Amino acid sequence: MAFTRLFDNYRDRIYSIAFRITHSTTIAEEIVQDVFLKIWLRRDRLIEIQNFNAYLSVVTRNHVYKALKQIAKNYELTALADKDQLAGDNDSAGLVMEKEYNSLLQKAVDRLPNQQKQVYQYIKEKGLKREEAAGLLHLSPETVKYHLAEAMKNIRTFCMSHLDVFIGLTACLLLF
Repeated sequence: MAFTRLFDNYRDRIYSIAFRITHSTTIAEEIVQDVFLKIWLRRDRLIEIQNFNAYLSVVTRNHVYKALKQIAKNYELTALADKDQLAGDNDSAGLVMEKEYNSLLQKAVDRLPNQQKQVYQYIKEKGLKREEAAGLLHLSPETVKYHLAEAMKNIRTFCMSHLDVFIGLTACLLLF
């Protein structure tokens, strides 16, 4: 009974957080189930939580990012396996896919606010350490850390929202 009330009161909030990040109804619905399973399994520790709304938001966001990371990992493994298979059959298709992926990533980076874009480029593209980027940008390392996290979140959101186009292109290339 208590769990049903908890579910009814918070499912929409969890769903909206998950959907806002993933832009996928299927993934958001799975996140709702997984978060409530996690809450159920840890129900004996819920009394210790002082701010349940904040706790729920953090658990949901962390689970979404973990799920997206797993999806990306699975996608990367599949892409690598497909690339190996295509390498023998059709090297040009693999090159087109890689070019499209890089184009999508570049579009995501180009859309970033200037500060996030600079931080991303210094750290991810040029391979600088956080402290080095901070020195070049005249920012604190913590500010650089914040901007990198925001940049990665924005890139992930953009790529996830355009992933269906990329998957469609990949499927077309595999068929021909």
